Amino acid sequence: MLGVGATYDCRMEQRLSLITLGVRDLHRARNFYGELGWTSDAAPDDDVVFFQLPGMIFALWSREELATDSVVTDSGGWGGVTLAHNVSSREQVDDVLEQARAAGGDIRREAAESFWGGYSGVFTDPDGHPWEVAHNPFWSIDADGATLLPVPDDSAP
Repeated sequence: MLGVGATYDCRMEQRLSLITLGVRDLHRARNFYGELGWTSDAAPDDDVVFFQLPGMIFALWSREELATDSVVTDSGGWGGVTLAHNVSSREQVDDVLEQARAAGGDIRREAAESFWGGYSGVFTDPDGHPWEVAHNPFWSIDADGATLLPVPDDSAP
């Protein structure tokens, strides 16, 4: 309990805990991500599938149930969000896009040099969720898979 006159900084922390994708066919979506090498401890008949990622959780759930739970109207179109998977090399971009293609993903943009100085391509999963696969030479990926922004140089004038 806070004492008289004490203040509590209740601002939201700068972090992301969970991304949930609404899917039309949970079994199909789980198989797609499984073909990409993602694993889950969810039982085959569970109504949500959780994947542990470095520092956060990724989930698949019924699109209808997710819309109801989120108190939104599902217009069925793109929701203005693209997910991204950063890798350590241009070759890994090509490899991941080929894995997505083999798993049934739709390659929307073949890998190519990007306007921002990297190399990337885009695929959509079976529900149309877009994923950019990118090599950004300005960012690093640590041993646990976390993508890190460059550390500012404090010595710059």
